Formats: sequence, C-alpha cells, structure tokens
Amino acid sequence: MTNNNIESRVAVVTGASSGIGAATARRLSADGMKVALLGRRKDRLEELAHDIGANTLAVTADVSVRQSVLDAAAEVRAAFGPVDLVVANAGVMLGAPFEHAEIDEWDQMVGTNVNGLLYTGRAFIDDLLAAADAGRRADLVLVGSIGGHLAFPNYGVYCATKAAVAHLTRTLRTEFGPRGVRVKNIEPGFVGTELGAGMRDDNRRAELDAWRDGLEVLVPEDIADAIAFAISAPRRVNVAELIVVPTEQG
Repeated sequence: MTNNNIESRVAVVTGASSGIGAATARRLSADGMKVALLGRRKDRLEELAHDIGANTLAVTADVSVRQSVLDAAAEVRAAFGPVDLVVANAGVMLGAPFEHAEIDEWDQMVGTNVNGLLYTGRAFIDDLLAAADAGRRADLVLVGSIGGHLAFPNYGVYCATKAAVAHLTRTLRTEFGPRGVRVKNIEPGFVGTELGAGMRDDNRRAELDAWRDGLEVLVPEDIADAIAFAISAPRRVNVAELIVVPTEQG
C-alpha cells in the first residue's frame, strides 16, 4: 500500500525540458512538491515552469559537464533548500551501425547517459543522506531503458550505457540502502518522446519511427505515474527496479 502524503518534498528532475522529464515535473508538482527543472533548453524550461506555476524553478544545466551540475545544485539549494528526491532522467539515444557511427555521438551518449547520472547523483547525495538521517524518504531515481537488458542491432553503445545504469543502480543500493536512501531504476520501453530525434543516421531514425508506429506506445505521463508510485511507497519499501513497457511490446 502506498503513502501519498508527499507534500513538502523537494525534487530535482533532469532532462525536464521535454518528454518524460517534463511529465514527471508536472506530476511531482501536482502531488505538492517543490520541483527544480534542469535541462539545456532554457526557453523550454522557463515555459514549463510558467505553466506549472508556483514552487518550480527553471535551471539551465548540462548534466554532461560536472561544474554545470554543481552550479545547478547550488542554485536549487539557494531557492528551495536541501533536496530529498532526484530524478536523473536526462538521456540521449543515437543509433547507427557500429562501423559507421559518428564517434562524437558515442561520446554524447556516454557523457549524458552515464557521466550525467554520476554527476547528478554525486551533486545531491549529501542532501539525500541528510534527509534519510532525519527519518524522511530519500530517493535517487535513475531512468534507464529496457535497452539495458535487450539487444537491439545498431544501438550497441546506447544499450551499453543503459546496462551501465542498471548495474550502477544495483551497486549504489548496496551502499546507500543501509543508510536509508532508496536508489531505483525505472526502465521504459517504447515511449512517444523526442528521444532519438537527433540521431544523424536517417535509416535508423526512420526505423525508430516505424517501430513506434507499429504499436500503441506509452506516453510520458505513464512513466511519470510509475515514478510517482515508486517514490510514494512507505520509507521501508524500495521499488528497486521497475520495467514499464507498452502492453503490445510484451
């Protein structure tokens, strides 16, 4: 049974300018939280913050740059105080055959999908530990992908980054679970978002569109609901790994 009394929590959501991040920010705010929106697209963040209304903060940040994350963390604390929920959602997916892939696309995926989660977690872990020490719920939510478990041709590096997220989550649970911080991995299947729109390989982009058109995919709000469910559980309960896929995806 979940406990929905989550008012007064302070949340950070990365990748908040669109898709799952934006939907999650809206959901957490609707549930009564103060929410800091982190992302690279300043105009979109400010528009979202305006739409949501009170108790939101738009912070322009690039999670692949450690100092940018540290600066964002300081800005969040100055506005809202210590954080007790972090949703590390920022990610990129750039598919291409291994032998033809642009190396800078690999660097971008590793920088955002792996380093970005590391930098984000490190920037806020002291806040989460303090919240846990005070007897409050403290959550570090890492958004992964079913690509961390399944093999998709032409997406080798992307899938490898998401496999890293899955195992990072398991390892961090061994460190922080005994100290009261719940580390969890939410792993979506096909969701109707902008993910993949920036890939340079035209064939892969068309293939991705065909995959999504071939079934009734999830909407970002489905993942936001899953995150809200996971974090609303009693403090003694950690929904540690949650795979959320379209019914038709199997």
